Order: sequence, then structure tokens, then C-alpha cells
Amino acid sequence: MRGGGRVPEELSRRLGTTDAVVVGLSAMIGAGVFAAFAPAAAAAGGWLPVALVLAGVVAYCNATSSARLAALYPESGGTYVYGRRRLGPLWGYLAGWGFTVGKTASCAAMALTFGAYLAPALARPLAVGAVAALTAVSLYGVRRSAGVARVIVVFVLAVLAAVVVTGLLGDDTATFGWFAYVPLPAVQVDVWGVLQAAGLLFFAFAGYARIATLGEEVRDPARTIPRAVGIALGITFVVYALVAVAALRALGPELLARSAAPLADVVREAGAPWLAPVVGAGAAVAALGALMALLLGVSRTVLAMARERDLPGALAVVDPVRQVPRRAELAVAAAVIVLLLVADLRGAIGFSSFGVLVYYGIANACALTLDREEGAPPRPVAGLGLGLCVLLAATLPAASVLAGLAVFAVGLAVWLVRHRAGR
Repeated sequence: MRGGGRVPEELSRRLGTTDAVVVGLSAMIGAGVFAAFAPAAAAAGGWLPVALVLAGVVAYCNATSSARLAALYPESGGTYVYGRRRLGPLWGYLAGWGFTVGKTASCAAMALTFGAYLAPALARPLAVGAVAALTAVSLYGVRRSAGVARVIVVFVLAVLAAVVVTGLLGDDTATFGWFAYVPLPAVQVDVWGVLQAAGLLFFAFAGYARIATLGEEVRDPARTIPRAVGIALGITFVVYALVAVAALRALGPELLARSAAPLADVVREAGAPWLAPVVGAGAAVAALGALMALLLGVSRTVLAMARERDLPGALAVVDPVRQVPRRAELAVAAAVIVLLLVADLRGAIGFSSFGVLVYYGIANACALTLDREEGAPPRPVAGLGLGLCVLLAATLPAASVLAGLAVFAVGLAVWLVRHRAGR
């Protein structure tokens, strides 16, 4: 056994399709939907819907590849596992390194977002409390976490439904009417801006990876994982499309791009300012849901890397009673809390979108190595996903690209040192 002693080597398969869909939705429909459309509109302007469709295409390609790989390798770790199996240990390690480092910072950012919406003056203490509380919940088993995620998803979807209905049917006080925001063929397209906006919006879709990283805890993974990924991604795309249309109708591209709280501004502009505090509460709860999904995903990747000794082997222990990676979860929570206490996180996650795109680029490259008997996705789908991941990563803001490259360079240096020393 990897953990030693009488500790079980594998996690318990307790999640059905509905549970897996809920985990994916709580990760995707997180705090990002309350903020991502403003910077995307700043980049793409009136062509925001085109950028959203492009982000959806990339997400579909990546989801298809990831789902086939997860069904073939139903283990904790996601692309870290696929990279090791299909491309070699280094590629798996790089995927795991980028995911673990980037998403640990994202956990801290989501926790701070929750605290800032709830009580800005107490943002850091509330963030630390949120991490501790959610980790305590997860230590009681993944089913308990999925139950909490279900409540969060229902509330956030209700808030977004209120925003969409208000934005589409409320007072037409914006300069833009029903169709005025639609870009006309005569308007010159800023291709670079559309690509950059797609890269920013794709980050909000990326939560379906949580389903794959929980592959060892899903019942009948060959059937459940592809179905859950498809359902979660489809629901998320429809929700995002409706929110984008409502935001553009109520605010127009220019006001949307300048907004610090775009969905709250949508309900204010549409004649329902009383809804703004509800939207703020929705953002806080959504941040909590995203934080829970991130903590689950990062801890399972840490577990997988510890099993292969790419991280300390002590982190590979699985609790014999609750059947959760207790030490990995506690280690991730501790790392997030340290970041919250000592780091300025305003620029700490600039590389996160870059890291996510690299992560899925490796997943698509893995899918290209599958044959028909292994359930290979259509090669054009995996090839398009790989190409678009590389393209969108390259078109992100320069600071994000440089930060991402620096993180991967550090990871590569660690790998080389460890392997030359024979670990």
C-alpha cells in the first residue's frame, strides 16, 4: 500500500452522476461569473458573445478529451495522471505542478472574495475561517461536501436567474436596446481582443476538471464522468450566455467594461436596485462554492502526486474511516491559510488562466495518443482543443504569460534537481 500500514490505498466510490454534476457546477458557476464579463468586455467590446462562444468551443474540446481520459483512468489527479500515463512522467508532473500551485493561489483568492463581499473590513479573518470550515466539512467525506455544494449551486443559480430576468425584461434604461449591442458586420473586429476575452472567459468554464480529479470517488466512472462533464458544461454555457445577453442589454459594452460589479450594476440599471444586495450575497456564496470545489480538486491532485513521490509520500495517506485524503486536504488548507496571512494576492493569481490552459493543452495532447479501443475522442476535437489552448494562452495579458512561464520554470527546476539527486 502506498500509504503504509493498514491505510486503504484507494478512495471510496460514493458519488453518482448528480453529485458529480453538482461538484462541476459549483466549480464553474463560481465567483467568476459575477466579475469575468467586465474584463472580457473591455477586451472584446460588442463582440463579447463571439468570445463566449469561442471559450465554449475550447471548453467543449477540453471536456471531451478530459472525460474520455478520466473514464479510462478513473483515479484521483486528473491530467497529472493522464500526462504520466500517456506522455511520460515529466509532462504529468508539469500539469500537476501548474495545477497545484496555481489553484492553491486561486483558493486563497476565492476565500478573500468571499470575505470581501461579506464584510470588507474583516476579509482576511473571514477567508481563513471559510477555508478551515470547508476543510472540516470535507474531512467528513466527499458526500458531505457534495451536499453542501448542492445547496450553494441552487442559491447561486436562483440569483443568476433573477439577474437574467431583470436584465432582459426590466426597464430599458441603457443606451442600448434589445439588439443594439450585437456587433454589425461593418464594425471592425479586434481579433486579438476577442481571443484575449475568450481566454479570460474560459477560466470561468474550467471547473469541470473537478469532476475528473474526483475520478476515484465516482461510481461507474466510465459512464458517469463523461455524462456529468457534458451536463455540467452544457448548463454552465447556457447560464453564461443568458447572463452575457442580459448584461449587454442593460449596460452595453462600454459600461459593462468599466463596471467593478457588473451583475449588481445590471439590476440597478434595469430598475431593480433592491436586488443589488442579493447579487452581492450570491457572489459571496458562489465564491464559497468555488472554494470548496477547488480545495477538493487540489487535494486530490496532491494525493496523486504524493503516490508517485513527486510530493512527499506522507501526503498519500487515505483516512481508513472517512476514506478521504486527510493529510493532503490539511496540507492544502494550511498552504492556503499561509498565503492568506502573508501574501498580497492582488497579483498572485495572474498566472492562473495561463496554467489552466497549459493543463488542458496537456490533456488534449494525451487524448491524441488514444486509439479507438481506448475510447479516443475524434482527433479533430482533441487537436482543435490543443491548438486553441496554446493560442489563447499566448494572447493573455503579458504579465499573466510571464508569471505563468516563471511558475513552470520553477517547477521544471525542482523536477531536475530531484531527479538528478535520485529523489
